[in-house]
Amino acid sequence: MERNQIIQKIESQRGSRVVTYITSDRPGPVNARVAMDVIPVMSSQLRAIGKAEKIDLFLYSTGGDTLVPWRLVSMIREYCDQFSVLVPYKAHSAATMIALGADEVVMSDLSELSPIDPSTANVFNPQDPQNPQNRIPISVEDVMAYFDLAKNKFGIKSDEELTKIFNKFVEANPQIHPLALGNVNRTHNLIRMLARRLLKSHKSAMREEEIEKVVDYLTEKLYSHQYFIGWKEAKEDLGLNAVVRANNDLANLMTELYEGYQKEMGLGIGVWNPEHELGPNESQTRKQYNIAYIESAALANHFEIAIDFKRQQVMITQQTPQGPVQTQQEQIAVRIAEQGWK
Repeated sequence: MERNQIIQKIESQRGSRVVTYITSDRPGPVNARVAMDVIPVMSSQLRAIGKAEKIDLFLYSTGGDTLVPWRLVSMIREYCDQFSVLVPYKAHSAATMIALGADEVVMSDLSELSPIDPSTANVFNPQDPQNPQNRIPISVEDVMAYFDLAKNKFGIKSDEELTKIFNKFVEANPQIHPLALGNVNRTHNLIRMLARRLLKSHKSAMREEEIEKVVDYLTEKLYSHQYFIGWKEAKEDLGLNAVVRANNDLANLMTELYEGYQKEMGLGIGVWNPEHELGPNESQTRKQYNIAYIESAALANHFEIAIDFKRQQVMITQQTPQGPVQTQQEQIAVRIAEQGWK
């Protein structure tokens, strides 16, 4: 069945209008993240749909810019009375934040959410020794865990002792600029604020203690960004009353729609090899990839990236017992030629 037909079937079963938002989880240049450039594209989709009683966002993404969820959810809410998120499989990190802003989160046995405490990277982060142009991300979880260890495991409570602990942390990690740690704290506070605002946007208001429980759980209590949350844990342990279990018919339609994107985009493939992309008998080529989709029954948009591959010989230095020696080695140059929403 074509994707458009599946979207219409979901709409018929749910009595809603459906918009999909899919980002590639492949590594390398064909990876895509939740990003602010989605806003004008989603605006076009919503204007094509018009005002609706219910809008369902069919969402698959492993995360991205944490400032996007509030902007996106706020805009979708302008066009509907009830906003729901359908999670066919992965809705991690920033995608989990989008789900927090929904009146209803529809999940199946395959669906998963994740913690929302990201790693941060800015100009004050330490340089990557393998690639000095890049900065090594600092995990919010790791920094928080360090001070949690001092306070709750070692019983250090006084300001004087905590100051010593902080100084030891800085002395042991001279490559970490103090302003990078300040950015970690700012990001942690920002994520908590945004999560609260998203939860407070629900049509049926949540109690303050319920909101704080969800925020604490997703930012501090899970200890790993790779901890994934199924529908039952989300509803019963996390206390997200918006979570509902999809019936079998809907779950099958959600999986079928996801598998259509999976097949076309290579979702879930954890390797990206330029040699494989170019092919063993080619010297150069250009390939196009669709790395994100926003689609409805009314309109289809995709983010397309064109990549040039070229086989070339480069000189590299190898260390030998006789000293450094220049040798020729074959490499594949990769260049992004074009990219953008279409």
